[in-house]
Amino acid sequence: MASKAAHKRLTREYKAISENPPPYITAHPSESNILEWHYIITGPEDTPYHGGQYWGTLIFPPNYPFAPPAIRMHTPSGRFQPSTRLCLSISDFHPKSFNPAWEVSTILIGLLSFMTSDEMTTGSVSASSAERKFLASRSRWWNSTGGGSHARGNVAAKGNVKAGDGGAKFRSEWPEVDLENWEWMRKHKVDPVTGNRADGDNGSPCGPQLSIAASSSNQAQAVVDAVVQQRDAGRGWLYRNKLLVAGAAIFIYVLIARLVSGNETLA
Repeated sequence: MASKAAHKRLTREYKAISENPPPYITAHPSESNILEWHYIITGPEDTPYHGGQYWGTLIFPPNYPFAPPAIRMHTPSGRFQPSTRLCLSISDFHPKSFNPAWEVSTILIGLLSFMTSDEMTTGSVSASSAERKFLASRSRWWNSTGGGSHARGNVAAKGNVKAGDGGAKFRSEWPEVDLENWEWMRKHKVDPVTGNRADGDNGSPCGPQLSIAASSSNQAQAVVDAVVQQRDAGRGWLYRNKLLVAGAAIFIYVLIARLVSGNETLA
């Protein structure tokens, strides 16, 4: 339970961050617990996270602001381990270095700054720019479906985000954003189970994909056609037209032979 000082301070900070939110950041306390805050960071332009929707939590101690919160980011980002406590100077890993003057907005701005840097710490991970862009493109789907866990028969209990709660916790904390995400998925024809888009534009960091027509009545033939398509895509014009080239070579050979034979007869 929050102390009177913590409750008063966090109430004031919620008012401040609601009226003047920092760029790319929105946050609010849970209705059931003022010490449990939920934030969404929108990936800034000119970063691999652009357009991504990164949801996480700040869990404040009862004696805040004299001790820092535990910081987690639940949405896979390629920057942090999902749902894992982060070791930052503004987190509970370093209570002695925390400044009571720092507010929720200060903490989240610091998190965003660290996220877009190359520094490593406990809870951070390495990934390529392509991998981070891929995860950003799937972040809305991940948040609202629990990474597709909503379709499983054994969905984890609400709040057990790491195990896959089907998006229940996100939905309870961000109902309007969740509705927007589902509308976005319908608009872009995103499969709620896999997160893949029907148009094949999945932001994948991999190479060329096999394009198998979904409407094909002969799936075996569709696979063969796709393999041939991918094989030919990696070969040059000469290989694909080898019969034509061979025929042309034979024609030229016969023509030259006849010319040589004609010259010998005249001689």
